[in-house]
Amino acid sequence: MRFLKSAAYAVAALALSVTSSLADTYKLAVTDVEGLERLQLEWGPFKEALENATDHTFEFFPVTSRTAAAEALRAKRVDFVVTGPAEYIVINKLTDATPLIGLGRPDYYCAIVVRADSGITRPADLKGKKVAFGDIGSTSNMLCPMQLMADYGIDPVKDVDKLHTSRNIAHEALKKGEIEGMGTNHNSWVRVRNKDESVPNGFFRVIARSGDLPNDMLMVGSHIDATAAEGVRKAILDNKDAIVTAILQHEENDKYNGMDLVAIEDGAYDLVRSMYSTAGFPQYDKFIGE
Repeated sequence: MRFLKSAAYAVAALALSVTSSLADTYKLAVTDVEGLERLQLEWGPFKEALENATDHTFEFFPVTSRTAAAEALRAKRVDFVVTGPAEYIVINKLTDATPLIGLGRPDYYCAIVVRADSGITRPADLKGKKVAFGDIGSTSNMLCPMQLMADYGIDPVKDVDKLHTSRNIAHEALKKGEIEGMGTNHNSWVRVRNKDESVPNGFFRVIARSGDLPNDMLMVGSHIDATAAEGVRKAILDNKDAIVTAILQHEENDKYNGMDLVAIEDGAYDLVRSMYSTAGFPQYDKFIGE
């Protein structure tokens, strides 16, 4: 009997040891959030939900830029990164990191907006005119609108007088007639438009809209074992309700309202690679504007 008890204790200890060995500590970065304090505030609930789902430990790794995130992945100092489609294209080129989970944003597309009284009814009418785009390198505020113009036969590099500015400034400039058009994330601009009580919503006209853009993502470094990465992916999908709730806890993540977590592959981002070429950066081996 004493032998059986001892054997049982040994098996239990072995099981605990094996379970403990399966739990790892990973470094997690978010490319558009600077500083540890902001990371903890905006993405702390996500980190906690990720730990609960996977039984792994995740530690924040603050990065100061997209380039810093790529360098950290290449040096194996960070393991998982939350990033957008445009950032992924360059990071993948530089590090071979791959998408793990898509952060599915509903109604994530771009548009070209003009004044309704301008007489401009199609993208071709903007040839030779001043058009504002958003942040340099942004998927939905620069690359997508430029691709949208190209899809309608307008070269966004040569055929328009382009400038880059914030969405709010571009909105005001369009309203005042200082520019003839703006390329923008549609839903983000609609929020700006709806808060502007100086003119009716019908003051503006959308003359072109893209299809839905590829998802933001959680990407994984190439140095992480494929089986371990797949285990994290499965745990996230199995617990996605809790993880989505955690992401949406902070208002800075309101863009993800209505989101889903989905399995994705690299091929879904070939569209963004085409956008880089259209914008004049066919190698996509460096971040535009850095």
